[in-house]
Amino acid sequence: MDYIFETMSESHRQAVIDIFNYHVQNSYSAYPEQPVEYRFFDRFLEMSRGYPAVAVKAGAEVVGFGFLRPFHPAATFQRTAEVAYFIMPEHTRQGLGTAMLEFFAEQAGKLGIDSLLASVSSRNHESLGFHLKNGFKECGRLARVCRKFGQDVDVVWLQKRLPEAETPEPHDL
Repeated sequence: MDYIFETMSESHRQAVIDIFNYHVQNSYSAYPEQPVEYRFFDRFLEMSRGYPAVAVKAGAEVVGFGFLRPFHPAATFQRTAEVAYFIMPEHTRQGLGTAMLEFFAEQAGKLGIDSLLASVSSRNHESLGFHLKNGFKECGRLARVCRKFGQDVDVVWLQKRLPEAETPEPHDL
């Protein structure tokens, strides 16, 4: 299937939140336990300001979204970003996650970022496997810091070191 990456914008608000809420209600990939309102989209835009954020379409339908965001607000951490992506289940295991990760790694290099971090629920085995298969290594685990669906959940931090990044252009966080 052909996928089109579009810069995430107001036109994607409903589809992005619908996808996120699917994961909120049906998986451990999104941390909230209750669906979020459409205004939550503004948080995604705010978190990713100055970094790439995309909605992914298959034909006319938005089937996923993702973004980079600062790991820490201090300028001394500009070489590190957190990556997040959410894909509807019927579009997983078709190369879309890998394509999104490759896109974000390429964009990260252009921003001088040479370290990507991913925060993954310990109960999200598919995501843990995906990240490990794609060169991430577990670098930390916060035990039982989340409780979802009546279950204790660890937050697993994974890190991927990227090839030498370009000299960064100054950007606002």
